[in-house]
Amino acid sequence: QVQLVESGGGLVQPGGSLRLSCVVSQSIVSFSTMGWYRQAPGPQRVLVATINSGDSTNYADSVKGRFTISRDNAKNTVYLQMNNLKPEDTAVYYCKLNRWPMEYWGQGTQVTVSS
Repeated sequence: QVQLVESGGGLVQPGGSLRLSCVVSQSIVSFSTMGWYRQAPGPQRVLVATINSGDSTNYADSVKGRFTISRDNAKNTVYLQMNNLKPEDTAVYYCKLNRWPMEYWGQGTQVTVSS
């Protein structure tokens, strides 16, 4: 069974930075796509950034130039570096991994951007 554990969230002032980590219970090499999603109060969980097995990345327009997704295969970890944070980035951030036909989600980590 695949387990994902996110960490690194917290309270930060506007303009600040955080780095989220998603540690996976097994090698991440076999996963086709890894990504970060977020959910503000409400039902919808939206894509923030993805990285695939070839290290190609994709970002939501709202975070381009501010967020960077990366992976460390040796540590079975996916990261999301978030810079120049804005109040509208406040949400619960979730890590997701895909390995057809399955997808796996973490439990989420809260990010709050406020002065």
